[in-house]
Amino acid sequence: MRKNRILRDFYILWSTQSLSHLGSAMTSFALTIWLYEKTGSALSTAALSICTYAPYVVMSIFAGAVSDKYDKKKTMLVCDALAALTTVLVFILYRTDLLCMWHLYAINAVSGLMNTVQQPASEVANTLVVPEEHYQKASALQSLSRSAVSIGTPLLAPALYGLAGLDAVIAVDLVTFAAAFLALLFFIRLPAVSSGTGKEEKVLKLAGEGLRFLKNNRLVLDVILFMSGVNLVASAFDAALPALVIPRYGNSIYGVVTACAGIAMVLGSALMTVMPKPRDRVRVIYLTMLFSLGTENFLLAFSRSPVLWCIAQVIGWILVPVMSANENVILRRSIPVELQGRVYACRNTLQFFTIPIGLALGGFMVDTLCEPFMSANSGNSLLTGLFGSGKGSGAALVMFILGAAGIILCLVTGRRLKRYRYTEE
Repeated sequence: MRKNRILRDFYILWSTQSLSHLGSAMTSFALTIWLYEKTGSALSTAALSICTYAPYVVMSIFAGAVSDKYDKKKTMLVCDALAALTTVLVFILYRTDLLCMWHLYAINAVSGLMNTVQQPASEVANTLVVPEEHYQKASALQSLSRSAVSIGTPLLAPALYGLAGLDAVIAVDLVTFAAAFLALLFFIRLPAVSSGTGKEEKVLKLAGEGLRFLKNNRLVLDVILFMSGVNLVASAFDAALPALVIPRYGNSIYGVVTACAGIAMVLGSALMTVMPKPRDRVRVIYLTMLFSLGTENFLLAFSRSPVLWCIAQVIGWILVPVMSANENVILRRSIPVELQGRVYACRNTLQFFTIPIGLALGGFMVDTLCEPFMSANSGNSLLTGLFGSGKGSGAALVMFILGAAGIILCLVTGRRLKRYRYTEE
């Protein structure tokens, strides 16, 4: 009971914010379906994610400085409220039959910007309400909720969209937002923390302090740069997966295969809550990613069975929460709390800038390079034996290339990470 009281604020913050994230993800998923129905273009729907990530990548360094300069709770409340207003705007445009593609791109960009400022403030808020000895458990629970969202979104959003329409999905989003907003406003107390700065200090100067911290703490920086390479491969994988599954088995099987990744992450997150502290957290990060990138892509490339694809997803994603929790512990224990907002924001830029690049690269490889290549070599028995034939075989070839790239990344970058050993007394 005492442990529950100690973590009370975290449990409230974590549960309500997770519900809000589910609502937002459902709206995003439903908008993707709506836009694809209107345009029939995979590139148009992929651009929604790019519009969300672009401000996140470009502005994260400055957003972290803003987060450190101002009250964390107020920052989260303002950002959440503005993001909710964009959802209301979508609802109004949809109900008046004025909603079009460029509206969604602009609204996603604004929503992405709000998330850019809110995210580092949220990271610090979690640090403030979680005692140090519970960092690993808190990180695992956060991974668990992200995994649950990744499972629930592709199941709930299409069902609700099909039964009641886009406005019903948006209504659920706004209800979950209200629950999270009110819980943060009335039930969460964040301890006061000194930013180590004066209000008069420039945001640019504060952002520079985050970069200097990373420059002077090579362990943290090298882990972040390693993960940016992982994100490049993983986002290219995300772009290629629909092109592998849908042409061969349709949307329903694609949903099942996608959900298996979320199920695996739930299992991995649950496992992480009971795992003992590892001897070396850096080694865990490196080895888990080597295993994930070096197995899943090849299984997907060489098989044509949905069952094997599901198994590959479980193998590839079950250790991701283990990696994520260990990275979070290293960051939280290595970065002084008064610097965490600006350093986390710099981390976001450095670690996630490769995601939109990977999405574009993966789509380009499938549509422009590998599918035409496999079509032109349809008579090659070796290639068709390895990757199949017809539409989807080019995506299988991309999976093979990504598997090889992932192994090379881990072996080359891992040599640098092996210099470090991160343990706790």
